[in-house]
Amino acid sequence: MKQQAVFRALADPTRRAILKRLQSGPMSAGEIGEAFDITGASLSHHFTVLKHADLVRTERRGQYIVYSLNSTVMEDLTRMVLDLFPSAGARGGKR
Repeated sequence: MKQQAVFRALADPTRRAILKRLQSGPMSAGEIGEAFDITGASLSHHFTVLKHADLVRTERRGQYIVYSLNSTVMEDLTRMVLDLFPSAGARGGKR
């Protein structure tokens, strides 16, 4: 996982909102774009950053590009964040 690219992608609220929308399942760029008041070029830039960070996967379906969450990277990211906090056992007991 390219940690720097992942954190750069997650730093932007629009990209986080795109990822949140994709939690419900794959969507076309047009379906995602309907929820945002930004230009197609800006949306395309956000998709590029998310793809570079490997947070989303793309699939061409005819003339449409369908985006979905890359669950493997999301799981790795979750583990990495959880590792930042010591477990109760590592502190020597419960709170």
